[in-house]
Amino acid sequence: MHPDPGAGRVRLRVEGAVATVTLDHPGRLNAITVAMWGELAQTFARLSADDSLRCVIVRGAGGHFAAGADIREFPRVRADQARVMAYHRQTLAPALRAVSDCVHPVVAAIEGVCVGGGLEIASRCDLRLAARGARFGAPINRLGFPMAPDEMRGLLELAGRAVTLEILLEGRVFDADEALSKGLLTRIVAADALESELAATVARLCAGAPRAARLNKWTAARLAGDPAPLSDAEWQACFAYADGPDHRQGVQAFLQGSDPVFTGE
Repeated sequence: MHPDPGAGRVRLRVEGAVATVTLDHPGRLNAITVAMWGELAQTFARLSADDSLRCVIVRGAGGHFAAGADIREFPRVRADQARVMAYHRQTLAPALRAVSDCVHPVVAAIEGVCVGGGLEIASRCDLRLAARGARFGAPINRLGFPMAPDEMRGLLELAGRAVTLEILLEGRVFDADEALSKGLLTRIVAADALESELAATVARLCAGAPRAARLNKWTAARLAGDPAPLSDAEWQACFAYADGPDHRQGVQAFLQGSDPVFTGE
């Protein structure tokens, strides 16, 4: 039996140290089905366990990032309170958590529509590059429901309470310049420059020490998520890189005026 060519899927391509995760739902602006949310969670769990990677790109197929969850499934998967809770807590939340918990730097390459669940995914990435014509928002108030707590978390961390409430209470779709001003984006580029800027960004990420990148991600998450002082074990983990070859290689290369070659140690 051949898969439905029009069905949504999450595609994965790995080229050297760079993985590209593509949301692909033809004819539906990459609307994300239950199956796709599950694939997203599984894909990122697999990538996070791959020490050979330096960077992960998330993007959409066909000129759009993603138009949110696939509403056509709602009468079946969100038919009552129990199923609504299960959908958001057991389907969406694990996928978003897998993106944010990825140990490697994650870059969202955004063009076209990036709304609802698409914006939630992008907000869990570390960097967000957008083509100037991209559109953003979360107009779910028109569907009669709020944004679930685990889904709101990424927006709150990026934009804060006031902007998050503006986005949700108005339900307005806005352009990339406004998204940048709200703190939702890292950079905006012309549509025809997105691929070159993405390539340059990935090159910079791959040129850095992988262990340093992972520690920066861990430290940022720890400091932002927990006000308690770091434990002795956490302090030790923060500085465990000090005796590793990448640290020595980085300092030595700088002193010699050469480019470092990092192994991830």
